[in-house]
Amino acid sequence: MDKTWLVTGGAGFIGANFVHSAFTDRAAPSRIVNLDALTYAGNLESLTGLANPAEHQFVHGSIGDRDQVSALLAEHRPCAIINFAAESHVDRSIEGPAAFIETNVVGTLNLLECALKYWRSLTETARAEFRFLHVSTDEVYGSLGAQGRFTETTPYAPNSPYSASKAASDHLVRAFHHTYGLPTLTTNCSNNYGPFQFPEKLVPLIIQKALAGEPLPVYGDGRNVRDWLFVLDHCAAIRSVLERGRVGEVYNVGGDAERENLEVVHRICDLLDARTPLTDGPARRDLIRFVPDRPGHDRRYAIDASKIRDELGWQPQESFESGIARTLDWYLRHQEWCAHIRDGSYRGERLGLLA
Repeated sequence: MDKTWLVTGGAGFIGANFVHSAFTDRAAPSRIVNLDALTYAGNLESLTGLANPAEHQFVHGSIGDRDQVSALLAEHRPCAIINFAAESHVDRSIEGPAAFIETNVVGTLNLLECALKYWRSLTETARAEFRFLHVSTDEVYGSLGAQGRFTETTPYAPNSPYSASKAASDHLVRAFHHTYGLPTLTTNCSNNYGPFQFPEKLVPLIIQKALAGEPLPVYGDGRNVRDWLFVLDHCAAIRSVLERGRVGEVYNVGGDAERENLEVVHRICDLLDARTPLTDGPARRDLIRFVPDRPGHDRRYAIDASKIRDELGWQPQESFESGIARTLDWYLRHQEWCAHIRDGSYRGERLGLLA
């Protein structure tokens, strides 16, 4: 039977990787309809190679557009909605929180309302098969001390406008399941890295600046800890939850790879020095410059992913060392993609400083 997924935010970093990997791993349905607003982090070049309209149809639009979303649901009759659409950069949320509320809260609410109306119109069999999967972040849980990990029952304590907006969207998804019966699933992931990542995030930003021999900005003392997750491992986890997750449940997805930010930067520097040393230049570690910390910068995140491992059999396939090497090599092979990103409004400048 022909089946369709509606993927929102599918031209962004994780969404584009999800669409590519679904076809590469032969895990896609008959068709993916890809809805993306193409804001600063959405990029059609990230979808290069998905040229068969019978398998992949890109639609330019917003999850906040009720008429457009309703029309797409009526036309394509998807068996699942996978919601990646979100404003996602903490520094941008500090400078302009309103856009994060508009997309992440109001937009998600609109998507849920459209999905609920559509779901109610389905046959009993189709209703039983339908899933609404919402992709979220570990940042909703706040900050950890030196010990412990976030679990699915950790109380929410968001500390940035971005994480507050994602927390609100998570609560709406939960409410639509418990109030209306909509068959929802939520994933909360740790820090992703990998191909197609917009270069304001730490890994691609450091790669590009290190390639150019520019100063490498590291916030604060560089000792903030994140659990690093290779994006294609994350995509496989999402598919596992979509296929086998228990309706109404939350699944934390982590890479079991805690690293200090400074350690991540050191690793990138060393890999680049081995591959493309600077001509008559310093070792790239010498380019590191500590800069004023981000306001409200959470000290440590760490994910307990035992639930998805025990229930669904998922675990990451890449270590941090193998994943960061794959990522670096991808960026070295795709400098034209990076150049086109940098030709736009973002040029590697510092964001998120309070006036």
